[in-house]
Amino acid sequence: MEYVNLLSGIEYNESHPIARSIHVDKNGRLLQFALLPEQEIKEHSSPSSPVYLLVLKGEGVFKGGDGSEETAGAGSILIYDVNEKHSIKAGDEELVFVAILHGSPRKGD
Repeated sequence: MEYVNLLSGIEYNESHPIARSIHVDKNGRLLQFALLPEQEIKEHSSPSSPVYLLVLKGEGVFKGGDGSEETAGAGSILIYDVNEKHSIKAGDEELVFVAILHGSPRKGD
């Protein structure tokens, strides 16, 4: 068994959001994201995995590839399909969420 506290080790950066790997193996990966108020993650996609975002702290606007937009806060989960374009913008407080993806980008894991 491995234990991970999803709210530990949070770091923020004034110039850009922080993404930190909190677990990686051959089956998947967990990434912790930390954004200061009004910071954003520009539109991108995950070509080989669906993306599950679990909001832990704060509130943000989550956009999907179909043009949908959802304001979500702590306790919410957002699900993006494989290769679906998406972007995230923090609201007026710090935003922390975890991304869960299938597979590992590292060979040999």
